[in-house]
Amino acid sequence: MPEPFLPNPIYAVEDSDPPSVPRALISPHRYIQGPGVIDHLGRYLSLVPSRRAAVLISEGGQKRFGSRVGESLKRYGVEAVTALFDGECSVAEVDRVAGELASKDVDAIIAVGGGKCLDAGKCVAYRLSIPAVSCPTVASTDAPCSALSVMYTDEGVLEAVEFFPSNPAIVVVDTQVVVDAPVRFLVAGIGDALATWYEARTCFQNPAARSAFGSRITIAAATIAKLCADTVREYGMAAVASVREGKIDEAVERVVEANTLLSGVGFESGGLAVTHAIASGLTFLPQAHHAALHGELVAIGILTQLALEDELDEAREVAAFLAEIGLPVHLDQIGVDLERDVEGLRGAMEGAASFPIVANEPFEVTPELLFEALARAHDLGLEVTASKGDEPYRALRAA
Repeated sequence: MPEPFLPNPIYAVEDSDPPSVPRALISPHRYIQGPGVIDHLGRYLSLVPSRRAAVLISEGGQKRFGSRVGESLKRYGVEAVTALFDGECSVAEVDRVAGELASKDVDAIIAVGGGKCLDAGKCVAYRLSIPAVSCPTVASTDAPCSALSVMYTDEGVLEAVEFFPSNPAIVVVDTQVVVDAPVRFLVAGIGDALATWYEARTCFQNPAARSAFGSRITIAAATIAKLCADTVREYGMAAVASVREGKIDEAVERVVEANTLLSGVGFESGGLAVTHAIASGLTFLPQAHHAALHGELVAIGILTQLALEDELDEAREVAAFLAEIGLPVHLDQIGVDLERDVEGLRGAMEGAASFPIVANEPFEVTPELLFEALARAHDLGLEVTASKGDEPYRALRAA
């Protein structure tokens, strides 16, 4: 297996004193989106090219999409080797799949599924030194485009992040597949996409901040991040309504692109901050981990970051949008009681404060500051739901 890839040194100018850090933009090699594109995977693989591809997919995904993927590959002369994904992007699972495929003579891997399956696919591709192709079946995260994977324990607690020297060779997003998935996934993706701007803004304004790969933030990345947030704010409600009706329109296409491509490039090149540290820290609480999707935890993280940065008026306005579209805005909605679970929350904030991305804030961030900001965000969310209600949130979970 190749040695772990350490991204930061590649962006340091070694012969300067002190080393300078240039700006960098990171993105997938090809991005393809539209209804029915999953049926043309074989054709797109000619861009790699591939003659024998591994397909990493869950058992449920195999039942829903396996034949379509296999038929497409066969039509274009690509032999398929199926590897079943067990649902958790853990080191043990990645090593198992990589070991299983090592003797199969595959020259590419296509990951078909949700964010954890796609992240696992990138890990396996790196271990086997072959290109990765991402084929998300939901638009709930920006994992399809990135050159990193979030690693969890076998129990689903965040453990580490693996970085890779290149992004996926191709990202193929079938909007019909996305529309056919539960609408809650699209809404969770809106939470993740909205965060892209608030974190990139903090990083862009702080000269000491660094992207996920150790570079400074480009104007392009900040602009993409802003466009990402503007798109989901403008088209999010319409897209959710269309998905509920099972139809694809311009609003759906725009939001799927924002959730996937704009958010993917925006977070990776624009940088992360306290929002994702909070979302990751909350996974240490079993009740939150099991009750909420990633983008739903990110929604709580956005409000906490804005509270930490003393942007309370903006936090209140953002909370109103989050509540309207059905995302959680206070801890009760993710299965956490601020008083009963106070010790667990303090431990989670200890974990959150240990993530390197909190250093992208323009001031020192301590666990106590995070806990206080989380409590303020929680109270603000309670105020918003008290005045506007939480019917959109409850309706999503009843669907």
